Amino acid sequence: MSARTARTRLLAATTVALAALALTACDNGKGVRDEGPSAASNSSSQPTGSTADGGTKGKPAGETGGSTAAPKSTTTPGTTTTGTSGGSGSAGKNGGGTTSTRNPTCNGANTKTTATEVSRPLNHLLLTVTNTGAKNCDLTGYPIARFGEAQSVPPVAESTHPQAVVTLAPGESGYAGVLLSAADGSGGNGYTAKTLVVGFAKGSSATPALPAKGVYVDDKLTVTYWQQSLDDALAY
Repeated sequence: MSARTARTRLLAATTVALAALALTACDNGKGVRDEGPSAASNSSSQPTGSTADGGTKGKPAGETGGSTAAPKSTTTPGTTTTGTSGGSGSAGKNGGGTTSTRNPTCNGANTKTTATEVSRPLNHLLLTVTNTGAKNCDLTGYPIARFGEAQSVPPVAESTHPQAVVTLAPGESGYAGVLLSAADGSGGNGYTAKTLVVGFAKGSSATPALPAKGVYVDDKLTVTYWQQSLDDALAY
């Protein structure tokens, strides 16, 4: 081989080496090297952890990524929402009824209570409560009536529940009817009571006088709710 031919081949090899170096430099941050189909395939096959709208991909149904925002409260800070205490539907089921009222409760301290035996309806007693105070009072629930030495008080006839609280102005009266015994004699455990204690929803009780002979009561004994009208009290 001649010296000229050797120099020519050396020059060609040097040129190839320089070209390779230039291509490598271009790949190290200045250009883009085509890796072939395998690189693109590897990139597209990777699962995407999240999407732009907050959804998730590549996870089983029912699993979500990230955190879920807590539901916003609809209550204004510093306020409390409460229901009405002791609505009319609950009156008479807990100690004579405890409906919400605007005035003091009528009781034995600010009223006078009388008990009157009436001829119609048969075997009925009329309780009358008169406001003796200087302010209005609310007569709520029904009379908690204890006749003689009875260990229990009679039930209330739910059908007599008034549509509104009975409010008594000074000097005004409210009423309740008492069915003492069955008119057809079907009641049992009858006895004659000579004393009566009437309790109210709140406050002091009253002890109205009964007729001197007393009143006959049996297990049909029932009271009505307090009424604004005497006729309503005796309608049961």
